[in-house]
Amino acid sequence: MPHPSTSFGEELRKRRLEAGLSLTGLSGLVHYSKAQLSKVERGIKAPSRDLARLCDATLGADGGLIALSTPTAVDSPVVSAPGRVEEENWMMQLSPYGPSSFGPVGRRDVVNAGVASLMTWRSDGSNPASPAAGAGMLEASRSLFTHYRRLGQAVEPGLLLPVLITQTHTLRELSAQSDSGTRRRLLALGSRYAEYVGWLVQETGNERAALWWTQRAVDLAAAGGDQALAGYALVRRALVTLYREDAEQTIALARRAQSGVLPSRIRGLAAQREAQGHALAGDSSACLRSLDRARALLTRPNDGADDPVIGSMHLPDPVGMVTGWCLVDPGRPREAGEELDRQLAQVGPDAVRTQVRYGVRRALAYASAGEVDHACELTEPLLDGMTAVRSATVTTDLRRLVRVLARYPDHPLVRRLAPRLGTLSRPNTSLEESPS
Repeated sequence: MPHPSTSFGEELRKRRLEAGLSLTGLSGLVHYSKAQLSKVERGIKAPSRDLARLCDATLGADGGLIALSTPTAVDSPVVSAPGRVEEENWMMQLSPYGPSSFGPVGRRDVVNAGVASLMTWRSDGSNPASPAAGAGMLEASRSLFTHYRRLGQAVEPGLLLPVLITQTHTLRELSAQSDSGTRRRLLALGSRYAEYVGWLVQETGNERAALWWTQRAVDLAAAGGDQALAGYALVRRALVTLYREDAEQTIALARRAQSGVLPSRIRGLAAQREAQGHALAGDSSACLRSLDRARALLTRPNDGADDPVIGSMHLPDPVGMVTGWCLVDPGRPREAGEELDRQLAQVGPDAVRTQVRYGVRRALAYASAGEVDHACELTEPLLDGMTAVRSATVTTDLRRLVRVLARYPDHPLVRRLAPRLGTLSRPNTSLEESPS
């Protein structure tokens, strides 16, 4: 919870007076009540991050007010790279009643626990896979991967994770029995599966398991001779720090992933993540410069054209969408809403997860700009999609939207949406506690 800040209140009052604004005038620009602004200025009430962002942009503070409202970094620990797990077994429990779980365990632990007595099956490696078998698995798994990613747009992660984890394991095991060329391709595809598993696991709210799977993706890629995926792992780790609202770590991790030796697509995705970090810090200029760099990099030919695309495959203009996303944080919500209007019009109706993820962000933008009716009208059609995809990242923005709408408790549309928004914005403990 934010704590009252005398320094923030004093700086806010100083900048407001320098701008020639009364409390009433500032209230009309940031869409917070005069009484609340007065309490913040006097250090009685803590500023929310949203209020700090709006005041910072309105008064031209260039991130100064945002910095004063930011708590010390104890709430945003550095995300370190997960350690390598050698000789692990992948244990998955599937329940006929719904809940499933996954966990890596060492081979010694498997024997000590007596799990080896359970029904198991695997090749002993004495009969190497034929070239036709390896090629057939590659072709089928590549086609399935595209279908799984499309399906992942419309269903909750728990329905896909068991089959994706199994597919990753199959590719890893078959690679050990294949010739060197086929082995590299199997491991490369397995790394893409593992990376996608990491993203879906993050959508369940389990950061630790998400980072574990990201490291598995890096290990698989490296075993196949591809060192570049380690760069994308930094981009994924930066997404975790972004949702922790740790702008400094997000920027630092994203910059490390922009080495000139990495493929242009990875560097472009890293530049987008850096832009999101600058937006979180309230630095619009640095944010837009990073987005320009991202566009230049992402328009280059794909260095790995034969591999499944790293990153989203459902955004016609990813930089444009991220631009709209970013403009919410430095206090430019109306511009953000207008850009997200343009971008979401290009997203297909089957991409439910994408529609919901950026649609909630758009509703948040319009609500922050004081357009409550429009924000509610945009939110209502998304409710069924939120229930279907069960996204932890969407829930983060949904909670922000709920806080903004809570400032209008007597508004008819807000009152109509409040019960369902309250249910959807609650943490899903069953997902957050599951390893995957």
